[in-house]
Amino acid sequence: MFSYIEPVFRPPSEARSLIIQVTNGCSWNNCTFCEMYTAPQKKFSVKPQSDIESELQQVAASGYPVRRVFLADGDAMTLSFRRLREILLAIRQYLPNVQRISSYCLPRNLKNKSVEELAELQQLGLSLMYVGCESGDDLVLEKIDKGETYASSLDALHKIKQAGMKSSVMILNGLGGQQYSEQHAINSAKLMNDTQPEFLSTLVVSFPMGEERFQQGFGGEYQPLTQRQLFGEMEILLDTLQLERTVFRSDHASNYLILKGTLNRDKEQLLQQVRTAIHQPGVISLRQEWERGL
Repeated sequence: MFSYIEPVFRPPSEARSLIIQVTNGCSWNNCTFCEMYTAPQKKFSVKPQSDIESELQQVAASGYPVRRVFLADGDAMTLSFRRLREILLAIRQYLPNVQRISSYCLPRNLKNKSVEELAELQQLGLSLMYVGCESGDDLVLEKIDKGETYASSLDALHKIKQAGMKSSVMILNGLGGQQYSEQHAINSAKLMNDTQPEFLSTLVVSFPMGEERFQQGFGGEYQPLTQRQLFGEMEILLDTLQLERTVFRSDHASNYLILKGTLNRDKEQLLQQVRTAIHQPGVISLRQEWERGL
């Protein structure tokens, strides 16, 4: 029915959503830890509105009930307010029973969108942004060529909240290596404290295609964290977080230790799990290496 340009990625929580590929690839595509959009066919491009509407018409004609829609690929929010509005109006026209529309969001893509424009998009159904902050530490962000800073992520997350949308933030455990682990954890927690996202998740940085590209930003001096050091970094992150009602998940396939709770309500319980993993790993369930395949 849809002419996807593979591979297509989506957040785990969008497993049952209709995926509409409004853009292909990522317009930035410089992050050294990310291999998602490096294949030749994933060169950034924008799908014509007529193609999007044709696909929506096919879904509507099929009679298949659609409640959630995810706008792919990694950079849908780079589209102008006008284009996003057109897409949302088309979804409303052809799939009137959709209850939630979501998208990945690079902080830079909100720089030229006003809170009022985002609020209008929210009224048209775009209610959840998945924001890959990765870190709140400016030095780490520079080394991974993220093209963002603490300040740019802060501004974007504030805009999302002011517009009445929800944000789901991703932080990468181990991203700063051994040298910058503590500052990565502390400053990432501070960014979350300053923005109070509705959802927060952590993934462990991994390199299925090798570390060579990533190492360049660290001058070849990046030292990955051991399992115990990853838990130590998580302890610092959790201990520094001061959140009011944030749903926290650290259950991605890359994580050794599965953590779920609401912060800060479950903070002490989660910290106890992490400390048990550090000091008594034999008494807590941990994923084996073969279970962490992505």
